[in-house]
Amino acid sequence: MSILQSFGWTIAEWQNAYKTQHIQLTDLITWVQAFDTEDTAWISLATSQILQQQIEELEKHSAASTALFEQFPLYGIPFAVKDNIDVVGFASTAGCMLLKDIVTEDAETVRLLKQAGAIVVGKTNLDQFATGLVGTRSPFGVVPNSFNPDYVSGGSSSGSASVVARGLVPFALGTDTAGSGRVPAAFNNIVGLKPTKGRFSNYGLMPACKSIDCISVFALIVDDAEVVAQVLEQFDVRDSYSQHNPKTAPAKLSSALHFAIPKTLQFFGDVQAEQAFQQALTQLKQMNVILTEIDFSIFEQLAAQLYQGAWVAERTVAVETLLAQSPEAFDPTVLDIVQQGKNYTALDAYKAEYLKNDLARQIQELLSEFDALVVPTSPTIHTLAEMQQEPIQYNSHFGTYTNFTNLADLSALALPAGFRGDGLPFGISLIAPAWHDRALADFGRQWQAHLQLPLGATGRPYPEKVKSISAPSAQHIRVAVVGAHLTGMPLNFQLTTRQAVHVETTKTSAHYALYALNGTIPPKPGLARQSNGQEIIVELWDVPTARFGEFVAEIPTPLGMGNVELSDGRWVKGFICEPYGLADAENISHFGGWRAYIQHRTAQQLQTTH
Repeated sequence: MSILQSFGWTIAEWQNAYKTQHIQLTDLITWVQAFDTEDTAWISLATSQILQQQIEELEKHSAASTALFEQFPLYGIPFAVKDNIDVVGFASTAGCMLLKDIVTEDAETVRLLKQAGAIVVGKTNLDQFATGLVGTRSPFGVVPNSFNPDYVSGGSSSGSASVVARGLVPFALGTDTAGSGRVPAAFNNIVGLKPTKGRFSNYGLMPACKSIDCISVFALIVDDAEVVAQVLEQFDVRDSYSQHNPKTAPAKLSSALHFAIPKTLQFFGDVQAEQAFQQALTQLKQMNVILTEIDFSIFEQLAAQLYQGAWVAERTVAVETLLAQSPEAFDPTVLDIVQQGKNYTALDAYKAEYLKNDLARQIQELLSEFDALVVPTSPTIHTLAEMQQEPIQYNSHFGTYTNFTNLADLSALALPAGFRGDGLPFGISLIAPAWHDRALADFGRQWQAHLQLPLGATGRPYPEKVKSISAPSAQHIRVAVVGAHLTGMPLNFQLTTRQAVHVETTKTSAHYALYALNGTIPPKPGLARQSNGQEIIVELWDVPTARFGEFVAEIPTPLGMGNVELSDGRWVKGFICEPYGLADAENISHFGGWRAYIQHRTAQQLQTTH
């Protein structure tokens, strides 16, 4: 197996290669051996022994599997891990030469990925202690931009973004505190998924700012990032910031998309970035997205708190012992930043906490009126030479539209958005309330399919067939509605006000009859299963699990909630009718659906009136 052979494969392509026996698990060993050991994106590559151990462990657990790729959704998929996340057999350096101890327990995210069949092939470079958005603050070397090595790659998750962009792995783990999982994605033409805080466990992560850190996912396509996210979403009692999904968020953004954009945009004189963002807005409008300008000042005020206020002391806490013992081990710029934390008191910390909560609440209230906020992931980009001249100021430019996100407890998705006039990638980020991750991913898939950009820096075209992520999730219940709850019908609000979204219009199997019930206000149908029935048109809606009970509580007799078979053999929850309710009801099955019957009934009423 040559490195060129698998260059830029997506997860689906890796899986297909295993399914067709085009490759075997052991091919990963020779494949990783072909990696360039001088590549600064890597801090350490997996040895043949480490790879063999992972392969044997996977073979042991998968030997008796009757549905290999269902039980192991990431079977044999290689991935990389940012070097501040623990992996057995590797040191977690966090970009510091002094940290050399070999780890004996995987971080929870790594454990879950291995359990799903994935194979760690190496640890990646980063801005030291995840302090920076540039990719230049590491004693292990600078990670250059994957399109133009004169420019920065973005950080702090520079190595993870680089190896994904260049097609060495289909996905990689990064982290995101101030934008480290998004800025490198934008600079390298890939996807950066920054989850809701606490969605993924941080157990085994060396913290930067423990209260707001997120482990993030880089991938070439949104679908791959979402497949990984579904594996990683597990509550972990060992992580004090881990959260249970409340299961109240929508599965998709609304059908009439409405995005907020900052009224005043700052590009720091970068005309090409400004033009690229305007082109992205044009593409959004082509997708029928309504864009509304908002006052961005509270976002800017909150973003400034991360480095210009007492919050910087949380970074100092993370490295307190090493800072006291070996300050010479720090990158000079990182040292300058973390030492600033000593300038603040406990009084300052409490004031900062109060201000953060006040601003976060205002931001959350403002965004509740929209599907998402869309911003440039970064307003500009700089060369490596420029970063040497202004390492702190230019770094702060990159965080203009990212720094506030975790402080405000928001979810975010960084997406490729085309190329600037100089050939460098440009990206946008969608930002939404906590737990809207899946809804953002659904739109992100549509966005990538609309733009059809090449994958990362591989030059490979966007795949023609990308697996849909519209299947119901563990946080939603798919319901078939057949009558007054259909789109535009009188009771549809009972779905929309509970964050339910329409995902599909289809038909039942040919074993149903539809009846118009007598005496119901508003008029309602009854669906009954029978052997000599026919297909009936239904709409499928994904209802947040936490809202399903209140929805069902509003169903009046003789209707109820049961299971309905669809024409393709799927079974979903759906409205059914008690037999006694059909005794005096009219069989209207020949209309094929409730909407056609209502149109017929309305036409009859008009004729009678005239």
